[in-house]
Amino acid sequence: MDKTAHQNESRGSVPSVLCIGTFDGVHLGHRALIRRAREIADAHAGARVVALVFKPNPVEVLRPHAAPPRLSMFERRRDWLLSAGADVVERLEPTPELLDLSPEEYVRQTVERYRPIAFVEGGDFRFGRARAGDNRLLAELGGRHGFSVSVVEQVQVALTDHQLVPARSTIVRWLLSEGRVRDAARVLSRAFEISGTVVRGDQRGRTIGFPTANIETPTMIPADGVYAARAHLPDGRVMAAAVSIGTKPTFGEHGRAVEAHLLGLDGSRIAGPGQGWKTLPELPEYGWAIRLEMLAWVREQVRFAGLDALLGQLRRDCERVCEIVRAESVSSELQETNA
Repeated sequence: MDKTAHQNESRGSVPSVLCIGTFDGVHLGHRALIRRAREIADAHAGARVVALVFKPNPVEVLRPHAAPPRLSMFERRRDWLLSAGADVVERLEPTPELLDLSPEEYVRQTVERYRPIAFVEGGDFRFGRARAGDNRLLAELGGRHGFSVSVVEQVQVALTDHQLVPARSTIVRWLLSEGRVRDAARVLSRAFEISGTVVRGDQRGRTIGFPTANIETPTMIPADGVYAARAHLPDGRVMAAAVSIGTKPTFGEHGRAVEAHLLGLDGSRIAGPGQGWKTLPELPEYGWAIRLEMLAWVREQVRFAGLDALLGQLRRDCERVCEIVRAESVSSELQETNA
């Protein structure tokens, strides 16, 4: 699409089905919105599905002290929304001017820009100054401006303990705060991801044969513990990872950290006793991006009596992590085959 065509599309030359929200994590509830919007758009020749995504969360602007931790960054949300069926994902910057618009003025400006034939939202959708607008008002405004409103029912998800919970970002955050990454994956429809940059740590792991990538991330960190993860490297390589989250209690007082010990999918380690430490081939020591798919909780963080006890547990952790990653890979392949 050339620049002029893109500008015309942004100005509303193409009718749209709109979904508006923060979409943090793009969980099953968000996907249900996009799926319904897709159905409506497909029934109207030439219509597109447009997801308008707040970045950052308006709460970060209005009440920074009360803002929830982020589950995902905008770039990943955009990818997930597009794969779910959206045609266009646009960022909404929650400026004071935008947040101060009355519900009526907010809708008027949105109609002028996007020519909506429909809005698709959840039952708790709010918009406009002080969140004064709701779906009832939106439907009334739709009568004036020529669009319909489709309200999607809350999606319920069965956790591993068979408890039913609503698919909501707040539920995902609670599950992660309890270390329940498998259950978080059920609500998200995929593994929770920690994305960040590898930075310098205390370098202790390399001295004992278990070097780690210390990760600085802007997103939420699950509860302290050891986890099995699948690590995605910037060159496309995928490795197993034993991820430690916590304060490293065996070595005294430390700040909370996320450390990933990377492994070959066959269980091979980058370094072992007597091998010495080395960087990953073709990657610098620090400053590279990494993405961890958090697959399962392995054990809690504990203080070990000595180095030998710690090393023995780390070896068992690596074996367990590789078992989990291999099992997850087989499960994914079977799901793709049966899809």
